[in-house]
Amino acid sequence: MRKAVTTMSTAEKHAIDPDLEQAQKYAAKLLLLSEGSVNKHFDPFEDIDWDNPDYAADAGEERWILPQSADPLGRHPWYLALPKNKQIELGKYRQANVAKVGLQFESILISGMVIHNFGLPNGSPEFRYCSHEMIEEHNHTLMFQEMVNRIGIDVPGMGPLVSKFKYLAAPVAAKFPNLFFMAVLAGEEPIDHIQKEILRSGDEVHPIMLGVMAIHVAEEARHISFAHEFLKNHVPEQGAFNRFVLSIAMPIVMWILGRSIATPPKTFFQEFDIPAKVRRELFYGSKEAKQVFADYFVDVRALAKELGLINPISKRVWKLLGIDGPMSRYRSEPLRVVHAG
Repeated sequence: MRKAVTTMSTAEKHAIDPDLEQAQKYAAKLLLLSEGSVNKHFDPFEDIDWDNPDYAADAGEERWILPQSADPLGRHPWYLALPKNKQIELGKYRQANVAKVGLQFESILISGMVIHNFGLPNGSPEFRYCSHEMIEEHNHTLMFQEMVNRIGIDVPGMGPLVSKFKYLAAPVAAKFPNLFFMAVLAGEEPIDHIQKEILRSGDEVHPIMLGVMAIHVAEEARHISFAHEFLKNHVPEQGAFNRFVLSIAMPIVMWILGRSIATPPKTFFQEFDIPAKVRRELFYGSKEAKQVFADYFVDVRALAKELGLINPISKRVWKLLGIDGPMSRYRSEPLRVVHAG
């Protein structure tokens, strides 16, 4: 008598091995991101017309005046009261320093990601995507440095204390990859947020800056997506205690690195004799400054909730650090919609 052949449905297979389904979904998402890097990537020395006379740093210098709609310093009464030539000088310095900070952060990110890739097993879908991302980040460092060189100001970028993070990326990536990719988001989200606000504002900005921001925002969308997907895939694998620790660490990492990225170094304030009162109003003390900083993490807060990392204690930490608030319904949702909701 012939034995009846039975076949399992897809649902039954997944019921038996849900981890397999999750791994396949994760691999498919990373393949999509990798193909995006292949099909839509940029070369800063081909895609930015550096030698166009209009791109010269001293061409149309009024375009270096900080945009009022997207930069708190640009709309501050102290800055608006400066003579136009001082507004231009300060604007050049600030934009050059932001580019230098971006370069330094990307370098720190690359150093950690190299170590992360080194230990990945054969067949890991993360290896290919991380390699694509590192190539793009290397191009970004070239692009940011070229912008600084063209502007011609010897800016420091990060302050001396903050620059010490360069020694932490590799060991953190090796031992605590979830924490490392949280730190990646803590640096990427504020820069991405600031640049998108400038691009969306419609304000006239210098074409060097416009070209750099357009490339960075386009490719950074993939990088931020990967960090989100990495955490969504790996945080649930952790035990209850580790997830609790991550829930507390997440807002602390966002605050420390976010401040480091968004706040100019002391030399900036000394260079332009910016009063301490103005500094506090711009970056620490005023209600507007606190709101601007908290808004950098509207997508991260939504991610924390999705990961199950919002609990009564972590919620207090977000609030204590002043970076709590509404959560976006989808990544990069415009802030006016988030706040209206």
